[in-house]
Amino acid sequence: MHDDYRIAYLRSHLQACRQEIRDGVELLGYCAWSLTDILSWLNGYQKRYGFVYVDRDETDARDLRRVRKDSFFWYPRAIASGGEDLGG
Repeated sequence: MHDDYRIAYLRSHLQACRQEIRDGVELLGYCAWSLTDILSWLNGYQKRYGFVYVDRDETDARDLRRVRKDSFFWYPRAIASGGEDLGG
């Protein structure tokens, strides 16, 4: 499942973290929002926050199938590189 918008969002945050570290900030960590898509009280399932898609919406559970998104594979590579490899 393609979620280039999520990768771009995370990339921009990790680039900012990397710059802050270079500027001398003692950054203790960065936490992505959620592993799986979560129900937002404000947006329902309009926005998908997780690395894993959950097949459901506000009114019915559908089959609750889980599908790993592209960001699921991208994020571990970015973290393993210490934020140096933020490519697609």
